[in-house]
Parts: sequence; C-alpha cells; structure tokens
Amino acid sequence: VQVVESGGGSVQPGGSLRLSCAASGFTFSSCDMSWYRQAPGKERELVAVITSAGGSRNYADSMKGRFTISRDNAKNTVYLQMNSLKPEDTAVYYCNARSRWIEVWGQGTLVTVSS
Repeated sequence: VQVVESGGGSVQPGGSLRLSCAASGFTFSSCDMSWYRQAPGKERELVAVITSAGGSRNYADSMKGRFTISRDNAKNTVYLQMNSLKPEDTAVYYCNARSRWIEVWGQGTLVTVSS
C-alpha cells in the first residue's frame, strides 16, 4: 500500500511543473486524492483535492487559477499541474489518498522556485 510522488525539481519564478503520484496496493478509484505541501518552518497545508470519481475539485485560495489537480483512474495516478510558480510555492509536496477505510501518505517531492 503506497503512493509515490515524482516530478519535483527546481524551476524559475513563472515556470511550470507537473507532479505525479502513482498509487498501488489499494483501490485507487475509491479514494479522494489530495496534494499537500510543507514549506520550511511552516505547517503542512492542503493544496488541492479531487474526489474519487473526479467530479469535484477544490483548491486553496492561493493556488486557484495557477494549479490544476487531475486523476487517471485507469493509471492509478493523480497529477498536479503547477503554473506561474512563485518563490513562496517552494515546499515539499505530498500526495494523500483517503477513503472510509484507508489513508496513505507519500514521502514527498521537493519543489524549489528560485531565480
């Protein structure tokens, strides 16, 4: 039972990155999937969430219009497209899977936005 994030890296302000989170060992299509992030010295915060069937998406206010969460239930994968990145988006980004029966966290992937 695991989720594994990938796609992090270093990017200049205004750039884009696409994070992926691959799930295995559980019924991905039954889980709401979320992205969280934790910046140095700060608490972990919710970035975006997408419901199990993909019918509803919600974002933190500071990410609206810049980030897009999506999922492919056939590939057991959730994505986070991040555009117009800012230095304050620098953080470790975590994937979370949650249903009535299970909650799984990934190890995180580091995103650094710097010139």
